[in-house]
Amino acid sequence: MSSLNKMPAITRNPAAERMKELMNYDELSNCIRCGFCLPACPTYRETGLEAASPRGRLALMKAAVDGHMPADDELRKQLDLCLGCRACEPACPSGVQYGGLLEQAKEAIEDRTTHPLWIEWIRKAAFKHLFVNQKRMRLLGGSIAFYQKSGLQWLTRKLGLLHILPDHMRQMEAILPPASSSGVARELGTFIPARGKKRGTAGMFSGCIMDILFLETNKNTVMLLAEVGFDVVIPPGQNCCGALHAHSGEGEGARGLAVNNIRAFKEAQVDIIVSNAGGCGAMLKEYGHLLHHGKDGVTREDAIWFSDRVKDVSEVLDSIAPLDDLGELEGRVTYQGSCHLQNVMKVKNPPRQVIRGIRGVSYVELHESDRCCGSAGIYNVVQPVMAGGIIDEKMVHVKRTQADILVTSNPGCLLQMKHGIHKAGLDKEMRAVHLVDLVAEARGNAARSD
Repeated sequence: MSSLNKMPAITRNPAAERMKELMNYDELSNCIRCGFCLPACPTYRETGLEAASPRGRLALMKAAVDGHMPADDELRKQLDLCLGCRACEPACPSGVQYGGLLEQAKEAIEDRTTHPLWIEWIRKAAFKHLFVNQKRMRLLGGSIAFYQKSGLQWLTRKLGLLHILPDHMRQMEAILPPASSSGVARELGTFIPARGKKRGTAGMFSGCIMDILFLETNKNTVMLLAEVGFDVVIPPGQNCCGALHAHSGEGEGARGLAVNNIRAFKEAQVDIIVSNAGGCGAMLKEYGHLLHHGKDGVTREDAIWFSDRVKDVSEVLDSIAPLDDLGELEGRVTYQGSCHLQNVMKVKNPPRQVIRGIRGVSYVELHESDRCCGSAGIYNVVQPVMAGGIIDEKMVHVKRTQADILVTSNPGCLLQMKHGIHKAGLDKEMRAVHLVDLVAEARGNAARSD
């Protein structure tokens, strides 16, 4: 890798020039090429290629910024192959903030890339019209719900029409949860009072995908927060966290979404901001970094105010406001960690502690539970081969747990683990659930037995 520094400079292309403008060069130079990140990186472990490791990708980024290579399709290919799981960060002795550098590089390349018209149309529809608008997301949820409930899904499967889709897309369709067009605020209102003595005010981050595909999880989250003594506010002005934008090189779009969320929750005057999705929570936690220069009247200090209040729901249930009774549930339970929850939010033990606190549960640790499952936002859709290899290895370890229930704390992980269970033929032996839904089920069992 050191030979890159001896190569003669070449003429930079526009993308490389943009990388030089956007990227934190001091941070980029902090990598000492020690290799501690290599065993932590899923794509390096799958391929054995140096370029597919954090160390290799940082070297490629630096070579482009220094003018030793162009920021071309080969560089973009390696950056896109990265899951963005950030398992390399805890492993790095130099503390390199790889995730921020990856997002800066992707934004720079995207700023100077011209896509084919059909890709431009899809990106514009998704990033500028769909995810930024809660009403359109609910319309999408309603459309999926109609497909599922009207008989159209049954007919489509019966006629074999799904065979026009790639295999991984057919498998994902098979485990798609029931969709909704309403959302948690429409179901429960925007203010839910605390039960018993009030501890404070919690702002519920409802998310975009969570609100249309995991509505029951959102509702259970709100009710648990009220149960432990929080007035729960669901600000109507909130929107998507911006994670999909940031991970796809749409940095300006991510910053715009962050501004809206900060304003919405500041106006609500909340004490904490609760997320039940590891990927969303990690993005919310990094608003101070995302808006380090401020934007549209929202300052970096405003962003830090916001980020400092972000908590995962497991932190609330474990230590901030623990429940007196987590309920009862018989069976063997294992846990697959959310990469962003543990690597960015630094929340590792609280979900496990909550599971262990349920009466009747026999908890069994999953080997390499901290290794990415291959979901990574929409990674399993755009990189199905790599994601498929990762989930196949994951399921070998899952099967060895002989668990009845597999728990996770992120919607993407939950769908990927459902996919893995289905793919491994374990549907009759095991189910995957969100941590919040596990607690709600256990508390329901306890209430019925009283």
